[in-house]
Parts: sequence; C-alpha cells; structure tokens
Amino acid sequence: MKKWLVLLLLVCLPVQAQASSYAVIDADTGRLLKGAAPHAKAPIASLTKMWTALIVIEEAELSEMVTISKRAVMSEGSSIYLQEGDQVTVETLLYGLLLRSGNDAATALAEHVGGSVEGFVKLMNEKARLYGLTNTTFANPSGLHDERHLSTAYETARQLQIAMQNETFRQIASTLVYKTWQNKHRLLTEDIGAIAGKTGYTKVAGRTLATYFERDDKEFIVVTINEGDDWRQHRLLADEIDEKYEKVNVAEARTYEIAQGSVTLKKPISFLVSIEEHQNLEHVLIMKRNARQGVWQVLIDGERAFATLVDINK
Repeated sequence: MKKWLVLLLLVCLPVQAQASSYAVIDADTGRLLKGAAPHAKAPIASLTKMWTALIVIEEAELSEMVTISKRAVMSEGSSIYLQEGDQVTVETLLYGLLLRSGNDAATALAEHVGGSVEGFVKLMNEKARLYGLTNTTFANPSGLHDERHLSTAYETARQLQIAMQNETFRQIASTLVYKTWQNKHRLLTEDIGAIAGKTGYTKVAGRTLATYFERDDKEFIVVTINEGDDWRQHRLLADEIDEKYEKVNVAEARTYEIAQGSVTLKKPISFLVSIEEHQNLEHVLIMKRNARQGVWQVLIDGERAFATLVDINK
C-alpha cells in the first residue's frame, strides 16, 4: 500500500518549469549590453534555424535543386507541406525555413548539404566552435527538443549577429512576404526598427524570440528564452537600449604615436556605450617586443569591451 502511495505522489509532482532568460547585445561588437541569466544553458527551439540557414547559405548555391525525402516529409512540428520526391530550390527552402519555420525544410536542407541530418549537425557544431560558441550544442537542424540541444540567450544573439553579416541571410531573414508565405515575426511589420529575426516554440523551451533592431545608427539584438510576453518584452528592451545607449566613435582610423614607434588603426572603433560607461573608457595596447602587430583593447570599468589587431610601425 505504501509503495502505491509513493508512486502516486511522484506522478502528481509538477514538472519544474524552465527559467526565463534574455540577452541584448551590440550588433557591431557582440558585447552584452543587458541581460538576465544570459549565459544559462537552455533549449532555444526554432531559433536554431538561424544557424541552420547560415550553414546552408555558406555551403550551397541558392539555385541548387533539393529532392525532398520521406524523412523530410515526416518531420514533426511546423511544416511548409513538402511532398516526397518534390524538387525544390535551396532558396525556396530557406525562405520556408526562416519565414515559416518549416521543420520539413530544415531536414531537407540538412540532408542536401550534410549528406544526412547527422552529417549536417556535425557541421553546425563545428561552425559553433569556430566562432567561440562554447555553450552551444546542436542535436538537429530544426530545434525540436533534445536534451543535448542547448544554447544560451547570449550565444543565440551572437548567432544572429554572425548570420546577419551574410547579405543573403540578411535579405531572407528581413523579408516580410515570399510568394504566399508571410514572416511569422510580427515585430517586423511594426514601425519600431525591427528588421529581422526568428520565432520559436516547444513545450519544453517555451516561447523563444530573436530580433535584430536598427534605430538610427544603433544596431542591437534582443533574444528572449521562455518569455510568455515576448513581443512586449522586445519592444520594452529596444526602447530602453535606444534611450540609454549611443553609438560612440572611441578612436579614429589613423596613425597614433607611441613610445615604441607608431600604431596604425585601419578602421575606426565605434560601438554602443551608455552615458555612465562613456566616462570609464580606457584604451590599452598589448604588444610583444619586436612584434609588427599588437592588440588594441578598449576597456569599460576594467573589462574588455572591444579588441582589434593593429599594425605597429617602428
């Protein structure tokens, strides 16, 4: 009798909810501007497809034809309703992937580029390591729940930052309507500076959302994970960043005299800085003896906010 009682109690215990988290980063530098548990690992659902799209764009031509497999057609979750044996271009599948979050499109693209879903996932993880996304692990190309499939709000924002540097990705991710497909990211239709992004949802991950904002000369990215009121949260965070941060030129592109010779900065250094931070900027040059290159770092309150290689003339 006692055994049955214990079993009943265990069954009735509520499942512990996944904690919410968010990150806001400077789209130019990747610097974290604001966040709550931004480095906590969590499932990110279909935000995964941003990375999937980037890998496909880098590895395939948009005009390539993809033969749709049975595995792709049988993919669970959101779909663009592909049929087995169909011949579809990579470009069309990418629009279905980013605008409509098609899991069938994700599988078809993964098989085409990676030879198999498993081969493509290997590419995803290799690229993540290359960009220093050490808290991110992919188990599939769509974001369906898997205990191993985790990232963080900060690293997911970095994924969008990296992907938006690719012009093809930027064009697709910022498209409102492609043929009969409307972009699910509804903030893109509002006059609030949202130009690209991705939506996501699973029962385990909750609602996930990534948005790339452009407001005047400010570019920043907001990612929320397991946030029920995510549309409103993104609006509020965008307004806060717009109000409290400004884009500052902290160093001009020119040659600077130093004790050991001179340093040439090829590009100006500029990024988002709050009023408080602007008063605590510090420039540090790290160089080895007899070296021809050094690292120019900008510190805020003693922490590195930006770093770039510079030429040293002696």
